[in-house]
Amino acid sequence: MNCLSIQKRSFIVRTLVEGNSVRATARLADVSKVTVLKLISDLGYATYAFHDRNVRNVRVRRLQCDEIWQFIGAKKRNVTPEQEQAGWGDSWTWTAIDADTKLCVSYLVGGRDAGWAQVFMEDCASRIKGRVQITTDGHRAYLEAVEGAFGIDCDYAMLQKIYGAPSDEETRRYSPARCIGADMKVVSGNPDPRHVSTSFVERQNLTMRMSMRRFTRLSNGFSKKLENHRCMVALFYAYYNWCRVHQTLRVTPAMEAGLTDHVWSPEELVEGLIPYACAKSSQA
Repeated sequence: MNCLSIQKRSFIVRTLVEGNSVRATARLADVSKVTVLKLISDLGYATYAFHDRNVRNVRVRRLQCDEIWQFIGAKKRNVTPEQEQAGWGDSWTWTAIDADTKLCVSYLVGGRDAGWAQVFMEDCASRIKGRVQITTDGHRAYLEAVEGAFGIDCDYAMLQKIYGAPSDEETRRYSPARCIGADMKVVSGNPDPRHVSTSFVERQNLTMRMSMRRFTRLSNGFSKKLENHRCMVALFYAYYNWCRVHQTLRVTPAMEAGLTDHVWSPEELVEGLIPYACAKSSQA
């Protein structure tokens, strides 16, 4: 990190979070691919600590949670046992979005079973103050996870989407079947039916796919290492929360949530991450 200027590092970060691959970023920044990957690793680990420290005691009224699929190296059905031990296979990114401020309260890259759900919801609960209304999809792992993390201090509803049988044309496309309805199920508390929705978090998942080449379908830009994937997700969310002005809010999610009073520039974000990266280096 010490070899690159703040301006160069911020340019690389801005290029990566606007949909460019590692090799394309290396060409645009006139640096090596190894340099870009090293920067992703250094800033990614620093971003974990930055998010953990700064996104705390957030007042959230409506929390929407979802998971987005991606694979590392190859899809699960194509990996060998040795490759699976190295982290290859299907990967899920859990995301929790404040429907009002659009702030990403928590994110987690891992599996999709009950254990990962529990870790994810406990992290959400540790960052939120006050009572919150939670909406998730119909994934059953959320049931015990939400109860274990929030107890009775939340109003929780599941929204299960119903899909119709795909037509002949739809079976030829790389897309899910058509949604023909949704079934709402109140799990605990008294959630407001008008705000039982996962639309914002699902739209945010689309933003992830558009903004990170690693999530682009039918391309060779997928992640080859799990740790690089996790670091890039962390870096994206730091940029999303603190630097990216939301079109409907006209401010950043961090500003809308009261975590800062101005839009951070990419240079300011990189400078803010340096102390966390240096702390990690000193501990190594």
